[in-house]
Amino acid sequence: MNQEHPFAQYIRILGKGRHGSRALSMDEAFEAMRMILADEIDPIQLGAFLMLMRVKEESAEEVAASVKAIRQHLAVPANLPAVDLDWSSYAGKKRQLPWYLLATLLLAESGVKVFMHGASGHTAGRIYTKNVLPLLGLPVATNFTEVGQHLEQHNLAYMDLEHLSPKLHQIIELRPLLGLRSPVHTIARMMNPLSAPHEMQGIFHPGYRNTHQEAARLLGQPHMAVIKGEGGEIERNPDSPCLIQSVHEGELFQEEWPAMFEKRHMRQDDLEVSHLIEMWRGEREDEYGAASVIGTVAVALYMMRRASGQQEAEAMARSLWEGRNRNRLPSAA
Repeated sequence: MNQEHPFAQYIRILGKGRHGSRALSMDEAFEAMRMILADEIDPIQLGAFLMLMRVKEESAEEVAASVKAIRQHLAVPANLPAVDLDWSSYAGKKRQLPWYLLATLLLAESGVKVFMHGASGHTAGRIYTKNVLPLLGLPVATNFTEVGQHLEQHNLAYMDLEHLSPKLHQIIELRPLLGLRSPVHTIARMMNPLSAPHEMQGIFHPGYRNTHQEAARLLGQPHMAVIKGEGGEIERNPDSPCLIQSVHEGELFQEEWPAMFEKRHMRQDDLEVSHLIEMWRGEREDEYGAASVIGTVAVALYMMRRASGQQEAEAMARSLWEGRNRNRLPSAA
């Protein structure tokens, strides 16, 4: 009889049935992710592991331990500029334009150093950060040297998971084959590879808010806020109330901000990226888009403890928006 593969124990823990299965401990989840990243498992094992965890839904402990294994695996240089804010972008947009990109640009213009990381192309019909940034005249980094350069030049750098962690990128790209998102979508968002003291998260399924909040606490993340972002990106929907679940120095907080409008806006039929440029340059008016940018920036400022409450945060964000350098983006014409 063949000897059991060392990774089989983790599949067995997750797949023992309704009454026999359980979540992985932090030690087990760490070792499982370490083996995955080191290519010490069979592809069949990977598929089984991902889908069993997907059905169970990943726990905060599993997410935190997996993130620790990923951080240990990443080769991040020690001489990069210090980053203020970590911003993940893994969902893509299909119902609204990616207004969150103007929010990150506004924060960067105000002096906040923002590192963005994400994935692209795993779901058809979506608009991804990697593809939009060049249209805004902003570079996309393919290595950490470029990340450092972009942070120095723009206070904003984006690196796709394809270059940040090819193995995690390969797993996310399995979505069309498996038919479902994998736990890596949740885990990758929490990487914060440059150890920024502040972290924003946006999720689509509200049930994952608690998972991100508790995982951030387990990871010792100083400050983090998670919201139900439009389309799963870190983007406040100004037409809906915004529940902010946060972590500050090991303590958990929860607060709901009311909608910014009494009536909901009509969904846009045409998602032209050029509209983002025209909005920034003041060549186009979009009430929803401007409110989305201001509202998203307000949540970030509040999480970063630069404002004491919603009204002050939104007033600060509105002032930044009104005083933006409108010529920073190239003309869309």
